[in-house]
Amino acid sequence: MPPLNTRKRPIAEINIVPYVDVMLVLLVIFMVAAPMLMQGVEVELPEATAKSIQSVQEEPIVMSVDDQGQYFLNIAPESDKPLDAVSIAQQVKAALTQDPKRAVLVKGDNKVAYGTVVAAMVILQQAGAPSVGLLTRSPEQE
Repeated sequence: MPPLNTRKRPIAEINIVPYVDVMLVLLVIFMVAAPMLMQGVEVELPEATAKSIQSVQEEPIVMSVDDQGQYFLNIAPESDKPLDAVSIAQQVKAALTQDPKRAVLVKGDNKVAYGTVVAAMVILQQAGAPSVGLLTRSPEQE
């Protein structure tokens, strides 16, 4: 009696089409999800010790946050009076329209909540500041 299966079987091959499909789906998911993870205010922090700002002809725009969370702006007509977010945004936008390369900085009190300083940075970013720096005091100044 001859063997039932006389035909030679091919070597087992792995079908990679389903794996490619899965990888493409994962790629699309990551491409869609990655921009959603990038939230917050863009800040360039120094790697080690902070360098001093290069001297510029135009005075930088400095938004100060005191220990009670009030906002002040050095380019305001009355720089010692607290301002609301709308006033600050309007004044900064007007100043940046005249000189778009003008430096924009935030000076926050040591006792103020982190969220208040971040809110100040968001106000400046929404007013059109391409980048916002943070003012600090070096240890030698103390």
